[in-house]
Amino acid sequence: MNFLVDHNLRGHAVLLSGSILNSGWLDWVLIRFITFDEIGLPINSDDRVVWRLAQSNQMILLTANRSMKGDNSLEQVMREEITSTSLPVITISDADRFLNDFEYRERCAIRLVEIVIDINTYMGVSRLFIP
Repeated sequence: MNFLVDHNLRGHAVLLSGSILNSGWLDWVLIRFITFDEIGLPINSDDRVVWRLAQSNQMILLTANRSMKGDNSLEQVMREEITSTSLPVITISDADRFLNDFEYRERCAIRLVEIVIDINTYMGVSRLFIP
């Protein structure tokens, strides 16, 4: 499963990738983190553009702070455009704690893997918070 990593979570994705690798999960499930730079997406892209790009490329958006107000807010976009085949958005509930708390980071990694393994259950779900 490919994840589009929100521009402010690049460091988080490196740590998350390390946790997943060190736990041996990559032997069971393929997970790849893709940055805005890698896909050619400007960091100031609005939420509608980000969500559509993720969906059209079969990527789960990994975020921590996408907007909740306005016509192009992530919440509004999902209300308008989500279908039964849409991939969920995964939101790290506490991005600062993720950086500073090893156990919290490990719980996030495990939860993310659980979601990927059972992704069909989460199709059409708008947002999932981890851990």
